[in-house]
This record gives sequence, structure tokens and C-alpha cells, in this order.
Amino acid sequence: MDLHRLPSLDLLRGFVAVGRHMSITEAARELCLTQSAVSRQVQALEEQVGARLFRRGHRSLTFTAEGERLFRSSDAALQQLQDAMGALRDRIRTRPVTVSATIGFTGLWLLPRLSRFQARHPGVDVRVSAHNRVVDLRNDGVDLAIRYTSAGRAPSGARLLFHETVVPVASPELKPGALDGPASLAELTLLEFEKPGYPWIQWLPWLASVGWGQARPRAILHFNQYDLVIQAALAGQGIALGRRELIRPLLEEGRLVVLEDLPAPEASGHGYWLLQAEAELRPEVEAVAAWIADEARQETAAPLHGLMAG
Repeated sequence: MDLHRLPSLDLLRGFVAVGRHMSITEAARELCLTQSAVSRQVQALEEQVGARLFRRGHRSLTFTAEGERLFRSSDAALQQLQDAMGALRDRIRTRPVTVSATIGFTGLWLLPRLSRFQARHPGVDVRVSAHNRVVDLRNDGVDLAIRYTSAGRAPSGARLLFHETVVPVASPELKPGALDGPASLAELTLLEFEKPGYPWIQWLPWLASVGWGQARPRAILHFNQYDLVIQAALAGQGIALGRRELIRPLLEEGRLVVLEDLPAPEASGHGYWLLQAEAELRPEVEAVAAWIADEARQETAAPLHGLMAG
């Protein structure tokens, strides 16, 4: 039979519901219809098929041979459709919001704050994708991305979260003493972020830019991930160039202090930007995006206190 000649889904659904319950009353209750409406569906299907599908007795129904054959096929087909639609709805309903960010940003800024989002939106699942590679948001299934770039290179539609401020930091246990010239670094270890193209957060270019290029620190420890630089500073292993906005909680807790007697690097003009894969966001994606923007506003609005090393 051609597809356009098949009975409508409503008629088949009514027939299958009656066949599953062997009761027009129960079928009507399941379909949220009246008994007469379900009876009319069965009668209309019988007319299209050209055969009786049920034998109607006193308070009983039984299949005819034609009805039993049609029920086996249509019941299986509708059950497959029910299963597929249910699985699809469950997947859409439970799909987490995927947020992509660099490893350093994720570890230092995003993860310490996620508990606040969960407290505000307990029904929203979040998936954090931390890596340093460039991704295609739509093709990689990413809903939101936080990217580090300059205003001139930020993609269209990106929202600035905050600019970057770089300051020399160390554990208060390090007690580096007066740092008044290149020679004062002779007993200190510098913690270097080893990534090409980021001279404003690397010691060797910075020392050269402030006229301290001849400085010979005791050692330089190199790290390929920025969060490892900060972990080494927390452990008292040396002085790091800290991205103040990322390490603010560590500064406020006093676990790191700013070394004011070291000149800070010049502003890089870079910042952190929020990107979204779709123009129209799912409600749960909008909730995550609004929360990230709110956290960033608090980051830039609140003053920092008691963060200077004496």
C-alpha cells in the first residue's frame, strides 16, 4: 500500500489502545478522549480496511482474524515510535550545558565558582570541557566558550567578561625581601609560563622590557600549563606573574601576595570573552551564560584588600 493511503496515526493509535486494554473505556482514559470518540476511530479504521477488527460481545471485545493480524504489526510499530520519542525527549531534557575553556581558566576561575551556580540552579547539568585547542562550537557540541584574546581579535557577538591585569605574586612564606634591582633576583626562583606568543606573562621578556635583562635568578622553572605555574607559587617554589582576575580568591585568602616592589608588566590588552554557539539559547544555556557574566561583574566591581607584601 502506498504511504499516502495508510490510515492516519490517530486511527491506528485508537485501535492499538483498544487492543492493548481490550476495553474502549480504558483506551479512552489513556488517550484522554471520550468513549464515543475512540469508538468512532475504530469504526473509521474498519471502514478504511474493509473488515471488522473486533467482535463485540456483552461487555467484552475480541479480535477478529484481520484485527489480530493488524494489531500485531501496528502495536509493534507504535511501541517502537513511543520508545524512540521517549528516548529523544529524555536526551533533550537531560542534555547538559557544555562550557569550553582553557585548562588554566577552568582550574583557577571556573571550577572554584561552580558550587555557587549549582546552588542557584540545581536542576541544570553542566559539562566542563577544559583544553587549549581551538574548537568549532557547533560541530563539537559546545554551548558556551570562554576565550582569551584581544578586543580586535574577539569574534563577533563575543561578550567581554574582564580584562587581564598581570602582577608579580608569591607565597607569603617565601619572604623575598627588598626587590630593588636585577641583583635582588639572584637568590630567587622565577616560575615561567612556557608558551610562545605570550610575552606579557613571561619573565624573560618582562625582565628585558624593564631594563633588568642582565638579571640572573637562582633558577627558572618552566611549565607548559598556567595553572601549574600558580600551583608552584602556592607551594613556595618561586615568584610567578599572576593573572590577578584568575587568582583573586587566592589573593583574598592570603595564600598569595602581590610583590609591589617589583614593577608590573605593561597591560597586554587581552581579556576573557564569552562566546555562544547559537543566537537563540536554550533556557538552561542562558542561565549558565547569565551566571558567568554575573560572576565576572562581581570580579571587576569588588576592590581587592590586604594583598600587598610588605
